[in-house]
Amino acid sequence: MFTPKSLLQPHVRSHLTWIFLGLWVGTLFLFWQQHQKDNSLSFANAAAKTANAVVNIYTFTSQESPFSRNSSQKITNLGSGVIISEDGYILTNHHVIQGASSIIVSLNDQRQTRADLIGSDPATDLAVLKIELTELTPIHLGNSDSLRVGDQILAIGNPFGIGQTVTAGIVSAKGRDSIGLNTYENFIQTDAAINPGNSGGALVDLKGKLVGISSAIYSSSGGSQGIGFATPINDAVKIMESIIQHGSVVRGYLGLQVQENSPQVAIALNLASEEGLIVTSVTPQSPAFKAGIRPGDILTAIEKHTDLSAHRAQQLVSQLTPGENVTIKGLRGTQSFITKALVEQLPAMQAVDNN
Repeated sequence: MFTPKSLLQPHVRSHLTWIFLGLWVGTLFLFWQQHQKDNSLSFANAAAKTANAVVNIYTFTSQESPFSRNSSQKITNLGSGVIISEDGYILTNHHVIQGASSIIVSLNDQRQTRADLIGSDPATDLAVLKIELTELTPIHLGNSDSLRVGDQILAIGNPFGIGQTVTAGIVSAKGRDSIGLNTYENFIQTDAAINPGNSGGALVDLKGKLVGISSAIYSSSGGSQGIGFATPINDAVKIMESIIQHGSVVRGYLGLQVQENSPQVAIALNLASEEGLIVTSVTPQSPAFKAGIRPGDILTAIEKHTDLSAHRAQQLVSQLTPGENVTIKGLRGTQSFITKALVEQLPAMQAVDNN
């Protein structure tokens, strides 16, 4: 067989080796790209990773029969929950377990068990349950702060009690805070179908990581109309940890009510500034009262936060630690002031009343 002498030279052979290696690597890369593209067309991987962590919740409430004082009937409510840890902690909604005399959790592997209520928080509509089973599959937690409007997500739950169901959609909006459902709101809005029974279920990203707890729908018919709301998992985990540690959620309390200022309001009330938050009421002997804050004052800063909405101020105060001093800046008439308030713990009844 004839072989040109030029091909036998070492530098030529080395050059050909690199060419063939490049073609081989390029072919593998094309196959990998096609594989990734095929996977991106399906939600199956994310659903499979999540399925065993999402549970069905059945609650029973004993009631006296109107026909006999000695008998009782049991009304069954349906909802969903998410296994957060290997030792059996489950996140769900407060309204799913509210008033329940007993709670039964049904796992995706067909096991059923009674659940203990560790605590709940009506102000955010979250509750924590505990089950005593082994070989649980907790969900992987995502980062709800990194979600972007337009990201694809899945809602997994037990709508209408028909069994575990997966629906797909996108993140329609973030930070929804004026819905009127809870005292403290910071909802993820999604168009993934969320129906009765989905409450307490999982909102996951395409990696199968939990980014929210499905909470409510906006609907005129009672069914999904493309507007669902979920509590961000970053918020939910903080609530859960507080409930596990304290039995309830510990929130800061100053004892004042505010409304947002504006040019129109400033003109109508003859205020010296059109910015800040107007104090509308102060609870007697509250931290704000003791700090000298009075109705009519304009708050311009809480700690280093100056660009505050009424909702943001409420969230900020709730996150303060009881016992710490908080610096508040404001205006009274044309005179500016700085004061310090000693944060107290939000009274339990206060949280219920606000709800």
